[in-house]
Amino acid sequence: MGKIAKSRGVSYFIESLWYNNATFSMVLGICSALAITTNLLNALVMGISVTVVLIISSTVISLLRSIIPERVRIITFMLLISTFVIMVDFILKIYLPPVSKALGPYVGLIITNCILMGRAEAFAIKQPPYYSIMDSLGSGIGYTLSIMVLAAVRELLGAGSLFGVQVLGESWAGWGLLMIPSGAFFVLGFYIMLANMIQKRFINRNVD
Repeated sequence: MGKIAKSRGVSYFIESLWYNNATFSMVLGICSALAITTNLLNALVMGISVTVVLIISSTVISLLRSIIPERVRIITFMLLISTFVIMVDFILKIYLPPVSKALGPYVGLIITNCILMGRAEAFAIKQPPYYSIMDSLGSGIGYTLSIMVLAAVRELLGAGSLFGVQVLGESWAGWGLLMIPSGAFFVLGFYIMLANMIQKRFINRNVD
């Protein structure tokens, strides 16, 4: 693979990781961001699951892009994504049953996650596998980091713990508001605002 192709792949990775971040730039995948970010472990497992499904599905779609009929491409995307989601769900139930139980139906709902369908339609169906992998990897890591930031804030201030380990002491009463979905909206709103402010300053600094 040539240097130009590698450089282009890296640029796709950075763009999907930062400039087109699914959470704070495109505001996608918000349902899971609000539902499962009360615990860092849950957020990490969900992020890894989405990233794995995203990479595999985008790679397969990219490999098949020349033979997928235009009129059934959306249905094809859904069938492929749902197949890989079911596989990931089974793996979690076998190897991480407590986490799988805690995540509940949200692993299955990865099928409806707009990030996966969005990257399949906007990128994978138009680009070769290497570029699709880099784009998916950037999108997946960006999503994972975002929901882990939300989970860290909510778990620390809401329960006084990180990854289930008490760090603020037993006397910490906890901010109960942050442990319910409505509290997650506040954290998400501040996160999006702060991330966009940093992103704009970063862009302006590069332009200058």
